[in-house]
Amino acid sequence: MKLSSLIIVVSMSLVSISFFAQNKILDSNSKIKVLNLASFHMGETNDAHKTEYDENDPKNKKENQIIAAMLADFKPTVICVEDLPKDTDGLNKSYQNFLKDPNMKFKKMSEVQLIAFELGRLTGVRKLYGIDHRMGYDYPKIDSLAKVLDNKVYLNYIHKAEKYGSFINEELSTLEHLKRLNTSEYLDYLINVNADMLTYVATKDNFEGANEAAEFYKRNLRMFSNLNQVPLKEGDRVFILMGGTHTAFFNSFIKRSPKYDLVPVSDYLK
Repeated sequence: MKLSSLIIVVSMSLVSISFFAQNKILDSNSKIKVLNLASFHMGETNDAHKTEYDENDPKNKKENQIIAAMLADFKPTVICVEDLPKDTDGLNKSYQNFLKDPNMKFKKMSEVQLIAFELGRLTGVRKLYGIDHRMGYDYPKIDSLAKVLDNKVYLNYIHKAEKYGSFINEELSTLEHLKRLNTSEYLDYLINVNADMLTYVATKDNFEGANEAAEFYKRNLRMFSNLNQVPLKEGDRVFILMGGTHTAFFNSFIKRSPKYDLVPVSDYLK
């Protein structure tokens, strides 16, 4: 490349950077604040990976009430959870019953009832929104193919991940578990183990692992699309509660968004 051409390219790049830096659409002051909290599933879940956690233990309930009180400092006006949009009416019927009787008993209880309901009660949020989207994956097929191919990169990583990903530790409080889950290192690990590592497993020109990973990316993009269909107005503050891998994807989407401003979870989980 000639020097004159290089100067033109550099100049155009600098102009582009200057344009976006001054463009109001990227002004964080005009964006909607989002607190995106990763949680492990505290009750029944459709996820392949489950945790042993007694959601009915009075000690755990009390801990989650304390956590909700911490999160209340964010002052959310909108709460979104990992429920299907089509189930939002049922979700809110249950939530309204909870507002009338915070000591009510639930047939099924999870982090939604333990944290999101309590947070909504403390902050006066009148309605919750489900933004989940369900899809199926065939992880066992990829594991089996990796063994047939003797793919050491994938197999060694998954072997180590089984120990690293062991989440529930009885010596840690619920708050400490959530703090650990919401670190950038752990969230990156969740994307890696649930999607990116699958790209290492493939036969020639078939992309089996990449295709399976793409389904997981698709699910999270569709969930983000559900978020973008929630009616929001200027000044709203959105709290999102989901499983950790979805949170990890959403963090990536939100950081690049012209609409949202991601607030650090560490500002509230003290």
